Amino acid sequence: MIDTLVRKIKKLNNPTVVGLDPRLDFVPSFIKEEAYDLYGKTPEGAAQAFLAFNKGIIDATYDLIPAVKPQVAMYEQYGAEGMKAYIQTIDYAKSKDLVVIGDIKRSDIASTAEAYSDGHIGRVEVEGIKYEIYKEDFITLNPYLGLD
Repeated sequence: MIDTLVRKIKKLNNPTVVGLDPRLDFVPSFIKEEAYDLYGKTPEGAAQAFLAFNKGIIDATYDLIPAVKPQVAMYEQYGAEGMKAYIQTIDYAKSKDLVVIGDIKRSDIASTAEAYSDGHIGRVEVEGIKYEIYKEDFITLNPYLGLD
């Protein structure tokens, strides 16, 4: 995957990664109002506003940049609906052929770090069937924590 990122950087002559760290006070009012009309002033409404905002940013930049980096905490704070918007943002970015760097900054003991890795850039297994959950290409990490 690193070869893909390097190839895109060279092709576009641009190493810029666009951060997708949505905050409600940064989302234009017309986008929030549209989401609130459909979903109410709820966590789902906020998450849908984030998704619409992200799509606009992606649409405006996908042919100029090699990658985007959504910050998971901005979505997690809105619960399941926020994480749904996070996943939909990743899927949309990939549909525009962007590399996705999940800004998750996780740090924990080996077994927990492995679970983060499996969920974000690998696969999780349910009764012998493997599933990709978040589908990022890369993730950010904090240094390893602890000795096992």
